[in-house]
Amino acid sequence: MNPVIFYCYDAYCGWCYGFSPVIRKIVEEYKGQLDAEVLSGGMIIPEKPVHIGTTAAYIQKAYHTVEEYSGIKFGADYLWHINNPDLSDWFPNSEKPAIAMSIFKEYYPDRQVEFASDLQYALHFEGRDLTDDEAYKHLLEKYSIQPEPFYEKLKSEEFKEKAYYEFALCKQLQVTGFPCVLLQTGESKFHLLARGFTHYDDLKARIENVLKDASGN
Repeated sequence: MNPVIFYCYDAYCGWCYGFSPVIRKIVEEYKGQLDAEVLSGGMIIPEKPVHIGTTAAYIQKAYHTVEEYSGIKFGADYLWHINNPDLSDWFPNSEKPAIAMSIFKEYYPDRQVEFASDLQYALHFEGRDLTDDEAYKHLLEKYSIQPEPFYEKLKSEEFKEKAYYEFALCKQLQVTGFPCVLLQTGESKFHLLARGFTHYDDLKARIENVLKDASGN
């Protein structure tokens, strides 16, 4: 069994969006050597819908920091909602993109990180509302997934339970913020590689150290 990289993320997490190119490059580089599993963290699961206006002022400042650190760009269609919250109809909720991720894993278990990255791009660059079923249509086309069974699963209790299981698993792994990267080298042996945005070179060096220790070299 290959060691497994666990990428704990949330579709609504701006820092995860900035981290997407790093984790994609890492997973590509270690293909065949490490398996990759994406876990949705459930960052925004309000009991009652909460309008984007609640966090817009914070995001207005925070997104500049993410751009500066990561080099990623947030799109004008996303920023419109952040800069005009009084006109926005967004009520962010992590549930639906997490359900979509759990469905996608069944179709393409080897492309989880790519799909997570696409979900984040859909939100943070293209400004798609991930609580809206329509936001997933272009990805179904990209990955050649039939809409009808996908949307049936999106509304099913089975896949909702899978999403909530991932939220619970992130808590069990003591993940308190996103992105978070762990490397599993044994049944109960987990190594924390990244908590928060981490540059590619740093992450690669940490992986190499853990693999070296694990092999006893």
